[in-house]
Amino acid sequence: MIQGVAEAAFRAVLGIESAQALSVIQETVRTFATPHGYDRFVLFSATSARDEVVERIYWVEGDWFGDEHTVDADTYVRRCPVTRHILETRESFYWSKMKGNGGELYRVVRTPVGPGVHGLQIPVFGPLGLEGAMSLGGERVDATLRVRLALSIVATAAFFSARRLLEAPVGDVYRKLSEREREVLAWTAAGKRQADIAATLGLSERTVENHLRSARRRLGVATTAQAITIAMRNGDLDG
Repeated sequence: MIQGVAEAAFRAVLGIESAQALSVIQETVRTFATPHGYDRFVLFSATSARDEVVERIYWVEGDWFGDEHTVDADTYVRRCPVTRHILETRESFYWSKMKGNGGELYRVVRTPVGPGVHGLQIPVFGPLGLEGAMSLGGERVDATLRVRLALSIVATAAFFSARRLLEAPVGDVYRKLSEREREVLAWTAAGKRQADIAATLGLSERTVENHLRSARRRLGVATTAQAITIAMRNGDLDG
């Protein structure tokens, strides 16, 4: 059984990483996760630098809140408070939602049991910290360790592939960095820490991190190292 789950996860990751459309990523995740009881999906970029946590939702599917309404970033965070737990952990975690006299009750749990909607939240980290997360939910989910590990691998591949497809520049159009983004990237390329850059430019460390994130997105790359390479190639860091 363990070998079967591992092989299925490996095939899913291969399919996700070669996907050229978000629909392919979605179908691959569904195919892997549905047999394990998961029929609700949210995939989003996230940050620890702002209170909102969720930056952009790439994919949301399923009846998350029992009303079949469309879910955007604001309503998802407001109605699913356990999302903020990704700021306190570097590991995937289970959550459960049950109905009580005061309405819906969410809580982080060690193992989901009993009636209600349960799920697995998987934070995704990159070179500079929290980059995004995926949450999968269902009413009868497989919470075994092998499935948890397999879903973590599949979700991480789904996040980075979705970001590559959805946040890359259109065609070969190069989007010019702002002056502040250029400054922050230049200091980073010189080996300065974010705290030192913040002191030099009179900014907060959070603002420096936001400028780096913005530069990566403007250049359509996943890492700061890639952003520096492209900026240097295009002459943004000369002089």
